[in-house]
Amino acid sequence: MRRLLHPNASHVADTLIARGHHGVIITQPTATHTAEEAAEVLGVDVGAIVKSLIFDLDDDPVLLLVSGSHQVNLDKTGTRLEGVLTRAPAEMVRHATGQPIGGVAPVGHPTNLPTYVDNALAEFTELWAAAGHPNTVFRTTFTELVRITAGLAIDVD
Repeated sequence: MRRLLHPNASHVADTLIARGHHGVIITQPTATHTAEEAAEVLGVDVGAIVKSLIFDLDDDPVLLLVSGSHQVNLDKTGTRLEGVLTRAPAEMVRHATGQPIGGVAPVGHPTNLPTYVDNALAEFTELWAAAGHPNTVFRTTFTELVRITAGLAIDVD
């Protein structure tokens, strides 16, 4: 039986294709709300999972694409970004991305968010990121992720 993509995932696929990515979205049979769950389902190291996290940087949303094995050090990363970095409230995440928490993709948001990519992701040949819905993912590489998001590679821990 052929399943249709969730509208968010379809929008992410269109955005990926427009930015030169193959745009292939994989739908998992169950939602994977955490990096650990996604890694288990995909059979990959948790560090190869891209967590798309929205933070508040001096009252503006920013997107941090973080290795599944890392936590963001708010103080150090805020200093690197020359501001005060705090976790964004759920309402800001939904407004900034148009996607549900647990399924936020690196692309496909209503506006282009300032994006920062965790340097730790570079150690993996293949990366997996959510595709706009908790049970959808797409495959990419570190170089491609930086390119398709127009992100800046930084250390987050």
